[in-house]
Amino acid sequence: MSIKNKACIGGIYEHPTRKAIDKSVPQLHAESAAGALADAGLSTEDVDAYYCAGDSPGLGPLSMIDYMGLKNVRHMDSTETGGSSYVVHVGHAAQAIAMGKASVALITLAGRPRAEGMATGTAPRNYSPAAPDVPFEFIYGPT
Repeated sequence: MSIKNKACIGGIYEHPTRKAIDKSVPQLHAESAAGALADAGLSTEDVDAYYCAGDSPGLGPLSMIDYMGLKNVRHMDSTETGGSSYVVHVGHAAQAIAMGKASVALITLAGRPRAEGMATGTAPRNYSPAAPDVPFEFIYGPT
């Protein structure tokens, strides 16, 4: 089955907050969702599929579906592939739409790394040498 011409991206939103001191991660997800839905001319009532990854608190999609008041979700996905999770979600959403599992998919990403004092791209990551991917990821050392 081809997913070609079966789905399209209807709305996008980039949250304007860069250092979210006064906002929670669920709040950032909800505000980003509202912005994307508004951009697409849709509402939460239209959403029947939801996608998120490890940045979603609690039980991931279950917690966020409840928090955002999404009442019509019949398909969800919380695939976690690191920084590429949301690209994978776009593909999974297109597949779900092509197969008739959903008609409107919502994908959210949110975080507060700056508010939590994380070095985002400015400091080396410290991974356990026991992790199975370390010999492949850090063959020349972390940069």
